[in-house]
Amino acid sequence: MVQKSNVTVTQLSALAQETRLEVFRLLAPKGSEGMPAGHIAQTLDVAPNTLSSHLGVLQRAGLISQRREGRNIIYFILHDSVRGLVETLVDDCCLGEDDDCLPGQVESSETLQDCA
Repeated sequence: MVQKSNVTVTQLSALAQETRLEVFRLLAPKGSEGMPAGHIAQTLDVAPNTLSSHLGVLQRAGLISQRREGRNIIYFILHDSVRGLVETLVDDCCLGEDDDCLPGQVESSETLQDCA
């Protein structure tokens, strides 16, 4: 399902900053298991207060969420939201008609060039 333009713009804006993109890329393979905020800060060598701001932007964009486990706050990717972003971008690229450009079938940047 294609999402509204304002949602897409908010999500792309959230990812258009180096630290936030690094956080997103760190969390993506963790799935719903996620990662504690302290481990994210340590892994990326980011001050906790700075990381908190970046996590807030990603959360408000609907790309990540959090849960409490004891004293830890675990952050994780919202896969449905990310899937909506990707589907919106691919739909725009392929005008919603090109089967070669559907998520899961995109194998390289050559495929995206075919959509242009």
